[in-house]
Amino acid sequence: MSNVISLRVADFLKNYPPFNFIHKKRLQEISLQIKVLYFEKGDEIFKQDKNTKDIFYMVKDGAVGLYRNENKIAKLVDINDEGDIFGLRPIISKENYHLSAIAEEETILYGIPISVFKMNLEKNKKVQDYLLSSFASNTNNPKVLSNTDSLLTTLVDEAKDNLWELQPVKFTKKVISCSPETTIENMAKTMSKKDIGSMVIAENNIPVGIITDSDLRNKIATGEFSIETKAKDIMSSPIITQPPSVTVSQAQMIMVKYNIKHLCITEDGTINTIIVGFLSEHDILVSKASNPSALIKEIKRSKKVRQLREIKNKSTELLKGYLEQDLRLTHISKIISEINDALTIRCIELAQKKIDKKTPVKFTWIALGSQGRHEQLLPTDQDNALIFEDVPKEQYEDVKKYFLELSTIITKHLHKIGFEYCPADMMGSNPKWCLSLSEWKNQFEQWILKPNEEAILLASIFFDFNFIYGEKSFTTELSETIFGALSTNSILYKYLGKEILSKPSPLGFFRQFLVEQNGENKDFFDIKSRAMMPLIDAARILTLSNKVIDINNTSLRYEKLAVLEPQNKELYLSCSIAFKILSKFRTTQGIMHNDSGRYIEIESLTKEDKLKLKKAFKPIKEIQETLALRFSLSNFS
Repeated sequence: MSNVISLRVADFLKNYPPFNFIHKKRLQEISLQIKVLYFEKGDEIFKQDKNTKDIFYMVKDGAVGLYRNENKIAKLVDINDEGDIFGLRPIISKENYHLSAIAEEETILYGIPISVFKMNLEKNKKVQDYLLSSFASNTNNPKVLSNTDSLLTTLVDEAKDNLWELQPVKFTKKVISCSPETTIENMAKTMSKKDIGSMVIAENNIPVGIITDSDLRNKIATGEFSIETKAKDIMSSPIITQPPSVTVSQAQMIMVKYNIKHLCITEDGTINTIIVGFLSEHDILVSKASNPSALIKEIKRSKKVRQLREIKNKSTELLKGYLEQDLRLTHISKIISEINDALTIRCIELAQKKIDKKTPVKFTWIALGSQGRHEQLLPTDQDNALIFEDVPKEQYEDVKKYFLELSTIITKHLHKIGFEYCPADMMGSNPKWCLSLSEWKNQFEQWILKPNEEAILLASIFFDFNFIYGEKSFTTELSETIFGALSTNSILYKYLGKEILSKPSPLGFFRQFLVEQNGENKDFFDIKSRAMMPLIDAARILTLSNKVIDINNTSLRYEKLAVLEPQNKELYLSCSIAFKILSKFRTTQGIMHNDSGRYIEIESLTKEDKLKLKKAFKPIKEIQETLALRFSLSNFS
């Protein structure tokens, strides 16, 4: 390989882990030994159950599918594209390949020799951790090297902050078990009848061991034990157990550490409580197919809107699992927001392909409201807008016509995948909200400098805009315009503050929940308008007055305010926590009743839930009092 080619290879590798952890000089030495491999669509790179090769692979261009052969049917497990590595079994294990790798399209791979790379594996901790993480999330029961335990340490510590690590495992709840006194013959018949590959051995529903197909092959088929042997004589014991809350990452790490293919799920995760479930490598693969990174990759590859709807449904199932795991709302919001943004971006890309015309000028798509704040956990109605580049007057009508057509297709796509149309038509498909950059700047200046009732309503929606797609500089310019106008005329703060103080209280004089008095939601509690909106609106006005840019999420706004105003730190942090509690509560109610979760039947709540809600209401009055004092609202009308 020539030096020119090797330099190009090194230049590519340095942008992707684990090679970005390697010193430049060493990376160039490795690149000299790398093979550049070309595959046509459908070409087999390696085959399941065949011997491993002396290289592992990184995708330079194209895509590679990893398949598992089950009952002579090839099932897609994962797709690797640019920058992904695969075929790591030669580094981590001495087993044959457990999957087949096939080129999904014309593909160029870099083949990295194991012998050349091992020095970095042995001396570079970051490289070790990354490779093991990649291997663990893409494999079935690897036989790892003797230093696996040390490799696991960092991965486990970092698991709390990784989107993939947070995913709960869906385990089998109907466990087939037998007693230690059961003969192997009877046990094998049961396994054959139930079409299972393993059986838990239990006494009084307490797990004491496990027997797998491998045990039957190695101990019975070889003649070492007869079929009359009792289960207790050949079972593996003690069995490894985990609690129902075990995550994908935790399960994988344990399987890697103990070189096992199954976990027994017990009430408290120990071998001293009853069995409640069983987890196999297959369950891990099923969970992996719906992990956040896999869903986003699937979104990017989707060709049809209906595929995006299916992915949106998967993300809802993911959300349910996270809530059941009682994970922190910060993590949940981050994951679901990333998925929602990816869905929106793909809708825009598909709309551009459908319109089949060259985009006339640069544009930006922005999300508003709850999506703009990254708080849209449940599918609600759309709030969005489009900004297009300024053009000469004679071109304006044609350019706007194009973007209205584009926006209409985008909003239709979003509607099809589960985001309802905005009842107030606050969408990019509305000519009022599909404007040039100059028009948008002028619009925001008008809202700020000449506030009225309509301006206050619109400001509460549009000031929470968030960049989704296109020309990022447009949103930066818009933010500069907003803060410039606010610095010359702060009257808007008073109007916004007065509106916040007018919000209906969540509790009455005797601390009873104040419910709707009429309409279709009569006798229901409106958690959005009575509890969440006062906190959302207060966070917005306070961050605007502090000139905080690019933080729209309500909880994060309060956390930033706690840093900027240490004298109010306790109040702001209590507001942040309260908002998270309310958001999680609303989301749980929405999933339970298959709606937005906005209107809650108070009588259906437990005493514990009612107390939790009332506790979350406590900061609302105090933050309103802070606003009244800060912006001198007592005499403002």
